[in-house]
Amino acid sequence: MEEVPLEVLRQRESKWLDMLNNWDKWMAKKHKKIRLRCQKGIPPSLRGRAWQYLSGGKVKLQQNPGKFDELDMSPGDPKWLDVIERDLHRQFPFHEMFVSRGGHGQQDLFRVLKAYTLYRPEEGYCQAQAPIAAVLLMHMPAEQAFWCLVQICEKYLPGYYSEKLEAIQLDGEILFSLLQKVSPVAHKHLRQQKIDPLLYMTEWFMCAFARTLPWSSVLRVWDMFFCEGVKIIFRVGLVLLKHALGSPEKLKACQGQYETIERLRSLSAKIMQEAFLVQEVVELPVTERQIEREHLIQLRRWQETRGELQCCALPRLHGAKAILEAEPGPRLALEPSPSIRLPPDAHLPGSKAKPKLPKQEQQKRAKASGQVGQSPATGQVEVAAAAGDACPPQDTPLKDPAPQDSAHHCSQESLTSQESEDTYL
Repeated sequence: MEEVPLEVLRQRESKWLDMLNNWDKWMAKKHKKIRLRCQKGIPPSLRGRAWQYLSGGKVKLQQNPGKFDELDMSPGDPKWLDVIERDLHRQFPFHEMFVSRGGHGQQDLFRVLKAYTLYRPEEGYCQAQAPIAAVLLMHMPAEQAFWCLVQICEKYLPGYYSEKLEAIQLDGEILFSLLQKVSPVAHKHLRQQKIDPLLYMTEWFMCAFARTLPWSSVLRVWDMFFCEGVKIIFRVGLVLLKHALGSPEKLKACQGQYETIERLRSLSAKIMQEAFLVQEVVELPVTERQIEREHLIQLRRWQETRGELQCCALPRLHGAKAILEAEPGPRLALEPSPSIRLPPDAHLPGSKAKPKLPKQEQQKRAKASGQVGQSPATGQVEVAAAAGDACPPQDTPLKDPAPQDSAHHCSQESLTSQESEDTYL
């Protein structure tokens, strides 16, 4: 694992906290900066929160309050529950969260996967979803992990987990076509050996390399994947193929199909090392436009040879910016919340407080104001004023008070009012 100096890590945490606290502004104006910081790696202490913001899982949760609890309380389809139960112990069996049968990690994993089968009953459960959900649960609670899983299945990798796996087959053809430009040597060898892309890329793509790469490399790949979308998965796959089969020397030990597939299943530690892999992925010139153009070509070929796709998945969105534009978060009204509370008899800074009158003088003035403000028709006192500020009756002409007294009167009135007792200075 790449060691980051503590001081650098603290600086990155501070920068990420600023971004997360002003997320909409950063996404609107400084998305390139977010992308660069994701490429450098999200600080471990903020990774779970950042993934929720990048994927749009946080917005989904806000738009569906209580939905996960509702799904969690539902019994679920027995057809899927048995399969999920059998897969629980296979997910990261040496990780402390999932090491014990019936432990909190396996329980949460069961809850998340069961909830998804209820949320998308037409898709149900696919085994490749389990490692995806397990990685999410290592970084966030079950409810947040569920909504991030929804975003991955619906926005980042739509159709990957459908029954016939048509989307993953299509992306296999796209990967193989892009390989011709990235590494003609590797492409020629795989074509000569007649090795179908599904034999080596299915687990890579469907599990987002969670079962292939070292843990530190998995986290760095996921940081970029949540920000930039599926092109990161394509780039990682192309880098691995290029460095595993991209030279005549490396192909000497891969004379047949079996040897070639074994080479791709037991990749060299050097090419999967965090710093090397991330640098190669960042520098590889494969863009979203190239992927989409190749997608149209392969889709046309599919339709000519196999007919229409049976999977009706939504079009995939390439990363956090596209997801935010498609599903903007709720715009909350700005409601001032008082930060300073003043007692009713307090005075605002800069205003001159009136000297407090003796008790006898207050009673005398209050009595006088009561006589002046008495209505001849009803005999009731219209206004009982405070400490020497008696208000005249309606038929008495008002005198223009001094500016200081007027300001003091208004401020004192606002402070003693029930509606504005909490003053926001």
